[in-house]
Amino acid sequence: MIEPLTISAKTLGQIVMDDFCPRCFWLSLHVRGKLPFEGPFPGIFSSIDSYSKNIVHDYFDKKGKMPAWYPDVGDVASYVPGRDLHWRYFSATDAKTNVKLWGSPDELLKLKDGSVHIVDYKTGKLTRGQDELLPLYIVQLNAYAFICSSEKKEFAPVSGLSLIYTEPQTSLRSSTNPEVMSAQGFALHFSATMKQVKLEPDKMIRDLLAQVRKLYDQQPAPKPKPGCEDCDRFARLVLLAGAG
Repeated sequence: MIEPLTISAKTLGQIVMDDFCPRCFWLSLHVRGKLPFEGPFPGIFSSIDSYSKNIVHDYFDKKGKMPAWYPDVGDVASYVPGRDLHWRYFSATDAKTNVKLWGSPDELLKLKDGSVHIVDYKTGKLTRGQDELLPLYIVQLNAYAFICSSEKKEFAPVSGLSLIYTEPQTSLRSSTNPEVMSAQGFALHFSATMKQVKLEPDKMIRDLLAQVRKLYDQQPAPKPKPGCEDCDRFARLVLLAGAG
């Protein structure tokens, strides 16, 4: 019986990044993602992403359609409530590797043709820096599609994947505009840009899960990526601990 292993969609995406270090990844898998080098993710971005989703849902509930600014993802019939997309329930286990893949997609939109379009919101400008993260996002979205097709068949078939970047409009036009300034505070406006992602969940995700299993089972740990700063820090910690 192969030892069970659990991994998030976001962590799975790290494998395809240019700075991927197999040793760091191996360590992360074995300590369940609790590496000492990783700082906290700023909560404000999660709050904005959550707010984006909530205002879209509120508008759809009242108007029966997506807001005018929302990029064209197809003819939307309804959205999947967030409680059904919680990471505790939104998961699938690959039988061949016994790796459980989990995640929590920002948005699953049910289209009138019976299919589902998966959306991930990103707060920020679609810049070169964001493009460098695109390989990770591609894996993340396809991992969600894999979960839908494998175990969450009520959310299948998946017909499309999209990243929607909500970009803050920081060019000040008028501080006296009531849409910007009020007695309660000030407003920051956002514009939306969509980037479509190729849908290819089965082969891509199964291949990556096989790589995860191979790395996790490797003994001793794999060699670090040349120049990996985290591996250098870890080596210095080991030397200091030995000296103490």
